[in-house]
Formats: sequence, C-alpha cells, structure tokens
Amino acid sequence: MGYPHKSHPRETPVLSKHFGDPEARTLDGWKARGGYKALAQALHMEPTAIVDIVKASGLRGRGGAGFPTGLKWSFMKIGDGKEHYLCCNADESEPGTFKDREIMRWTPHALIEGCAVGAYAIGAETAYIYIRGEFTEPINVMEKALAEARAAGIIGKNAMGSGKNIDIWVHKGAGAYICGEETALMNSLEGKRGNPRIKPPFPAVSGLFGKPTTINNVETLAAVPHILNNGAEWYKAMSLSSPKSSGSKLFSVCGNVAKPGNYEVVMGFSFKEFLYDLCGGPLPGRKFKALIPGGSSVPTITIEEAEAIKMDYEGFVEQGTMLGSGGVIIFDDAQSMPRQLARIARFYAHESCAQCTQCREGTAWMTKILERIVAGQGTYEDLDTIFELSESMTGKTICVLSDSCGAPVVSGINKFRGEFEALIKGRRSSTVAVGAR
Repeated sequence: MGYPHKSHPRETPVLSKHFGDPEARTLDGWKARGGYKALAQALHMEPTAIVDIVKASGLRGRGGAGFPTGLKWSFMKIGDGKEHYLCCNADESEPGTFKDREIMRWTPHALIEGCAVGAYAIGAETAYIYIRGEFTEPINVMEKALAEARAAGIIGKNAMGSGKNIDIWVHKGAGAYICGEETALMNSLEGKRGNPRIKPPFPAVSGLFGKPTTINNVETLAAVPHILNNGAEWYKAMSLSSPKSSGSKLFSVCGNVAKPGNYEVVMGFSFKEFLYDLCGGPLPGRKFKALIPGGSSVPTITIEEAEAIKMDYEGFVEQGTMLGSGGVIIFDDAQSMPRQLARIARFYAHESCAQCTQCREGTAWMTKILERIVAGQGTYEDLDTIFELSESMTGKTICVLSDSCGAPVVSGINKFRGEFEALIKGRRSSTVAVGAR
C-alpha cells in the first residue's frame, strides 16, 4: 500500500520526510538517514538536560491534549528508588485520525529512538508501545524494527555501549477505543479491563504497576530526536505562530475532500490555504459545509469559521473548537449534518466502557434521540433534551468520553439547527396531513 500523496511545496516534512520510502524502515536505511544520532547523544547527557531541551522547544503532546511534553517529563522524579515506565500511546482509535499509523508503517526506528530517548530522560529502563490491535501492518513493522535494534545493541542491556539499560516492547490492544485514554491504557497493559482510573493519583505518581509512569503519543516521541539533533531554537523557529505552538504538526484529512491523506505543516499555517491548496478543495460540483478539525471528539465548525483559522492550538480555540489529534473530518453540502452527528454519537455510545452512569446512559440516549430525528420522528423538545443531556454528561465523569460525544453534537446543532428543524417540521407536516385525511 503506497503513501497517499506526494509532498506539496507548502508542506514542511520533518516526521513525514521518509514516508513512502521502504528503505527508511530498515535499521541500515534509517542510520543512513541520520537515525540514532540523537539517542547516542542523549545517552551521554544528564536526563535533566534532555528534559530542559524538550521544555525549551515548546513541544506539546500531539495526541490531543496539547500538554507541554518537557513539563510532563519533569514530573518524574529520578532517583526516587522506584521503577519508572514510559508508555507510548499508539492506540489511535480517534475517528478521522491516522497519522501515528503512518509513522509506524514507514519510520519505525524514529519511534523507537524517540521512546528510548524519552525513557532515559524520565529514568525508565522499560518502555511499552501500546498499539491498536487492528494495526496489523504497523505492529509487524514495529516488531521487526525492534528486533533489529535489539540485535544491534541499540536497545536492551548496555544500550549503544553506554552502560544504560533501555528495553522497549510492543503490546497489542484489543480494539477498545477507551484504551486510548491513558489510565485505561495502563489498566489494559496490566491485563485488567480497560476502564479509566480516577485521578489523583496521576500516572507520574502511581501509574503502570503502581509505579511512576509517563504516557506520550507516537507523534510526540517521534519529534524528540529531531529536537535533540537540531536544537530547541530550530524547533521554535519553524512555527508561524506564538511560542505556545511550536514546530510542525501532522494532520490527517478525510471525508468529502479532493485529496485526503496525511499532511505535515508548521504551526500557524493558514487553514484556508491548507483546505483549498494542499488538500485540493471540495469534490467537483460541491462546496465545503462543515468540518471537525481535531478528530471526532471536538466541536463542529462551519467552513466560514474554518477559513479564518491559523493552524495552532490557540487558533482553533479562538473559533470555538480544538486542534485535538489533528484528524480533520470534512463534510460538503451534500451531507446531512443530523445524520453525520448521529453516526458520531452512535460510535461513542458503542465505545463507552459503561463505568460512569452519565456516560453510559447519556451517550445511549443521545444516540437514540438523534436517530429518531434522522428517521423523521423527532420533536422540537428532543433538541432541548439533547442539550440537557450534554450538560449532565460534560465534566461529570472519570474520563472525557461523554464530553467527546456531546461536543460535536451540541456544536453541530447550534451551527446547523435549521437542518434538524427541517426534519422535525417535515415530520409534523406529515402528521397533520395524515390527520386531515
């Protein structure tokens, strides 16, 4: 399976530079492209110095939360006499998101190097890469690359002759969306049901097997070697936006668009140019209507709002949504927004772990009501009920799955209420017509 598109001149390929290059998958090929220089450098540095560089770079978590990576690493107290763990979240189950899969498919050693540097920086000798179970090709590619790195002495005991021990293992998930939540991921790794944990304690205090743990996204860790090789200032200077959003970012684009695929652009890039130039604009004879820019769990926006966005964390928030994971889902003027939002709600209802009542009941009822409206059997009161449900679901549960269901639906109703009311009005007109007969 080939890479979906060639790089556009306005892209900034850093992580994606070698996507589509089979030689980059091999150890020799990766080393020829500069691989493992950052790890060799890191293993002769003080862990705190690595953390300081990552802090200075402004790298933020690329999995969705956008938390500063260096700050997260600094929570791990080296020398506390406890085992430490690093977990790489490669579950990537967020609808509309498929960037991490490509990193693992094409540049597995980039992720291994990032994991090894991160593990050393937080005082961990063991790292786990938790990969979505359906990602059969990435799993096979990662396991082969790990075997190569282990045989070459890059990881394992006395990694790269440094006297440091760093081992990395792949763990396959079992297809549960909820295991993308960091504490559910740790429960799954421990062989338990993948339910999120109550916080505190936070993972840096009591995480995997009750030990201090850091969880980072694939894209986040893959960026670290580039930062060590080129410096924090290089990473910050790449951005077109504020110091709060530095570096480049991978965006996955799908839906009603001419050129779906993964695109890497610098933070602060024009979303309008991104959509119409890089992604080719709408399909022939169609117009963009709406999109969800950060995976299905963030608020829906209109195309007019999208065209005003600068692609960084702050830019998306200014338009009432979030950058999230960078999974851009596009809807054109042929789509029914009530139908699309009902599909999203159905996904979250199906994937709820059912631990919290507000989520278990709220996602199920929101789905039923939306499907009733789509079927032409809704009422105006149903819209009020959806808003009441969202209010009771948001910020009331252990994790944010129920919030993730409410955000796109409520914002979608606010932006496209006329489409919902047209379905309800059509139903009432039908009722009147039947009664008249």
